[in-house]
Amino acid sequence: MRRRSLLALPLIAAPALARAQEGWPNRPITLIGGFPNGSGVDIYQRRLAEPLSRALGQPIVVDNRTGAGGNIASDLVAKARPDGYTLYFGTAGTHAINASLYRSLPFDVVRDFTPIAHLGDVPNVLTVSPERRPHYTDCAALLAAARANPGRLNYASTGNGASTHLAGAQFAAAAGVELTHVPFRGQPGAALALLNGDVDLFFNQTGPAIPMIRQGQVRALGVTTATRLPSLPDVPTIAEACNLPGFVSTTWYGLFGPANLPAPIVQRLSTEVTRILQSPDFQRWLVESQGIAPPTVFTPAEFAAIQRRDIAHWAEVVRRSGATVD
Repeated sequence: MRRRSLLALPLIAAPALARAQEGWPNRPITLIGGFPNGSGVDIYQRRLAEPLSRALGQPIVVDNRTGAGGNIASDLVAKARPDGYTLYFGTAGTHAINASLYRSLPFDVVRDFTPIAHLGDVPNVLTVSPERRPHYTDCAALLAAARANPGRLNYASTGNGASTHLAGAQFAAAAGVELTHVPFRGQPGAALALLNGDVDLFFNQTGPAIPMIRQGQVRALGVTTATRLPSLPDVPTIAEACNLPGFVSTTWYGLFGPANLPAPIVQRLSTEVTRILQSPDFQRWLVESQGIAPPTVFTPAEFAAIQRRDIAHWAEVVRRSGATVD
């Protein structure tokens, strides 16, 4: 009798699970991020949470769990119940770069997550402090200083494995210079170190960097895209400013859930997020305020393909740069 009742459990649980999915969402949803307040991730996830909350009819609580290049937040989501009430604002760093940068992870970036929506491609911009490093007037001056002082120049990042880290490593490898990496726990600390003169340069994400550039707090020497950005039309690409043909270093943002998130919930989220991302106001905010290229693919399957492709791409970048994290 006991064995028969245990075998019947899945049959009993299935209707209950289906009812729960039909009523989703009926309570607040937590949107977890791996980077601190004021970071590019934080800026975007709070902007997205507002219209998505209205569309779903439930509050969305932004909860940033910082540290280890986003791995603390990733591990939390990987172990969460796949009920649609815990979502993750992931990045190419958390879900592609870290897979090869870190020697071991307590989760699998593919197996333990459900891709939901691609949220756009994110560039970086090479910035210096005009007050603390006035002689770095352009990329040629910066590279001349780096070549004359191997290993003496350092660059900030928002954490090991972040796009700000790998952009710097790519840059050093492409230019044939030795730079010292100084990781911080998020964008605010890295930006402050640049302004204080504690570091020489910072490949900041465009979202938090654009206001600082426009206010004259930092000098932009180049963007990491193949062409100039509409939001920073006077800033050359790294390829042209630094004489590094073909240099490109962009990443992406994406919405994930834990593994085995039910298909109806994935589809509902994908539909609502796509509607938001395709609205003219949101696209204008992405391009003009954040320097982010809006997504051109919108299905979970297409986003999953981008993630798989970039895992292989960043593994090669990590291998060439020699960057590793224990």
